[in-house]
Amino acid sequence: QLQLVESGGGLVQSGGSLRLSCAASGSNLDRYAVAWFRQAPGKGLEWVSGINSGGGVTYSVDSVKGRFTISRDNAKNTLYLQMNSLKPEDTAVYYCAKDLYGSSWYFGSWGQGTQVTVSS
Repeated sequence: QLQLVESGGGLVQSGGSLRLSCAASGSNLDRYAVAWFRQAPGKGLEWVSGINSGGGVTYSVDSVKGRFTISRDNAKNTLYLQMNSLKPEDTAVYYCAKDLYGSSWYFGSWGQGTQVTVSS
């Protein structure tokens, strides 16, 4: 049974950086696209960034382009999100998720989330 565990969140000042990790256990991720989502207080779930199984193709929402970088290490079965130039509007719980079918870009198997708080 796949388990995803996010870590690396915390409190940071505006302009600061954080690196989120998503460690997988129970199943290999190397055949699946994976992604980061976030949910800000009082708002719905928002897709942030995704990466294909090989790591060569990435997509990001416009609001984080140039600031966030998604990457993966299939040898470590781990997904990352490097977040630079953080803004207060990036405050949210961040979740990682696995593609349900491989490369369908429909995601499930959510982790428990990690809180990111950016102070102004």
